[in-house]
Amino acid sequence: MKLEPTAQPNLYIGIDIHKRSWKVHCATDLFGGKSFAMPPKPEVLYEYVAKHFPDHQVTTAYEAGCCGYYAHRSFEAYGWHSLVVNPADIHRKGKERFTKTDKIDAQLISRELKDGRLESIHVPHVEREQLRSLFRRRNDLVKDYRRIKSLIKMQLLYFGIAIPRSLTMTIGATSSAVGWTK
Repeated sequence: MKLEPTAQPNLYIGIDIHKRSWKVHCATDLFGGKSFAMPPKPEVLYEYVAKHFPDHQVTTAYEAGCCGYYAHRSFEAYGWHSLVVNPADIHRKGKERFTKTDKIDAQLISRELKDGRLESIHVPHVEREQLRSLFRRRNDLVKDYRRIKSLIKMQLLYFGIAIPRSLTMTIGATSSAVGWTK
């Protein structure tokens, strides 16, 4: 008599994502898991999972941060369930509060994921994320532009150079508002 599994086994992957490398911790329903470092490429993790856990249902999680959502979108494209979590939502016990390494973070994420205690933050659609980035960049440039104009005007004031009236509108402030005279 041949026995067949009635439920698909689960694989829980906690990832501490950084620009140069990822620390990954893989755990299943049956064993605590394995930690390893890998290059920061979702396709490398996909190949690892396909080789070592081919019949598992995969769930991944990583902390929201500077690396954005490209990994999340890749994992979802592989058919995996993926969460991007708020770092403050990861429960830490005793010593874990004071000991912080990438490996420990990956293990914590994997454990919390396995225990069902993590909730994903809202991941915007690609178009909305691109517009948000564009508007943020524009605001940064406007602030930089104002700051540079102010620095130029302060330097001119320091040396007693009056701004000609014809240029006051292009530079941004009237000479009377700054205290300059003709």
